Amino acid sequence: MEIPLQITIRDFELTDAIKSEILDKAGKLDIYYDRIMRCRVVVETPHRHHHEGKLYNVQIHITVPGKELVVKREPHEDLYVSIRNSFDAARRKLEDFVRRQRGDIKRHDELPQARISTLFHEIGYGFIITPDNREIYFHENSIVNRDFKSLKEGMEVRFVEEKGEKGPQASSVTVI
Repeated sequence: MEIPLQITIRDFELTDAIKSEILDKAGKLDIYYDRIMRCRVVVETPHRHHHEGKLYNVQIHITVPGKELVVKREPHEDLYVSIRNSFDAARRKLEDFVRRQRGDIKRHDELPQARISTLFHEIGYGFIITPDNREIYFHENSIVNRDFKSLKEGMEVRFVEEKGEKGPQASSVTVI
């Protein structure tokens, strides 16, 4: 990174363990793209519901040449899980950005639409079916705007299709 990592903590205290975890995860992002100009991590406890307990929200803003990648995940009650999920999503966004730069993924004005046909919640993957009846695999880490456990068969999604080891797979799956 050209500019040192910036960590912003809201509504609680930054411990050395949390700072170390964030620094470690942010440092690994350079493996996926070595031209990151800036990375800013915001950790907050946005809502305090008495019946849910404290939830942690981790947002990551990554500046790369010509673009800013922003990761916003659903809040989680475990801070370390929230950090892990956000950095996993940031890694996927960086990988997608690199693929687009290399031309591995063709840019489309509008992402294709499909429907979730099968889910295996306990194993962490599922399949979507396209309007032309092709079945495409997706992993729980490919879900962008929802928690995998909250998905239901029949939900409409948009996705980016790429070549997987065993055939087509969907990345960046977004529930409509």
